[in-house]
Amino acid sequence: MIDQLWLILLGFGSGVLGSMIGLGGGIIIVPVLIFLGLPPTVAISNSLFATLSNATASTISYSRQKRINVSLGIKLGLFSIPGTILGALISSDLAPDIFKVLFGFVLVVSVAYILLRRKIEPEEKVLSRHMIIFTVGASFFAGIISSFFGIGGGIIFVPLMIVAMGMTMKRAAATSQLVLLIASLSGVIAHSLLGHPDLVQSGFLVLGAFFGGLVGAKVSGHIRERWLQVLVSVVILTAAGKLFLDYVAVGTSVESSLFMLGFVIHATRSLGL
Repeated sequence: MIDQLWLILLGFGSGVLGSMIGLGGGIIIVPVLIFLGLPPTVAISNSLFATLSNATASTISYSRQKRINVSLGIKLGLFSIPGTILGALISSDLAPDIFKVLFGFVLVVSVAYILLRRKIEPEEKVLSRHMIIFTVGASFFAGIISSFFGIGGGIIFVPLMIVAMGMTMKRAAATSQLVLLIASLSGVIAHSLLGHPDLVQSGFLVLGAFFGGLVGAKVSGHIRERWLQVLVSVVILTAAGKLFLDYVAVGTSVESSLFMLGFVIHATRSLGL
């Protein structure tokens, strides 16, 4: 147990970043656990425990700052629950190598969001019937992503609130934490019933992520965000590249290998890194 105390630091670091950028810390935790050889289902479920802890701390802090749209956050969170259950069930039968390449794509998309999120402009919107249906569908899909990859679903919820509902970035990122709290709680329950998590590892991650969430929410308005964006993006793209290379190493076709590597290189250049 002592040799796993470093997981507290992992949870703390991912919690700080997750709280500040509104994504949850799974984009950091899951790759690290996968690289250490844990099965995807264990990495995913452990990460969701940390995401739940991080979202709880962040929600407490952001609510004190009055930055959360509570009614909207609860609705989006509830809409995501069926998706989180489905995501947990699907993840049970996923081959580790397929998970690596799929998660690599998720990481690349996460970098795009992190670097471009300031360019997403809020605009006052009146929710039509079609937009409401789209929002419900997007929440369900975000629930699947949350529980399938262990990342919380903020990569969908934050742009959804800005583009579809006209919320500001700061308010959307804060409200996202309440949504992630509900979605990750549902995912934790589903994965636990399926016997996926390592409860000792999850406990250490939970401890670190909770305090990381408090710190991240407190300093989010004072840090120079561009430097943080670049640093996190480099780390995430490095992890994505490693996942793609691992996928290549297990014997995929030459064509698939070149495609995966080319995609990472193109994404890196497009994002200016």
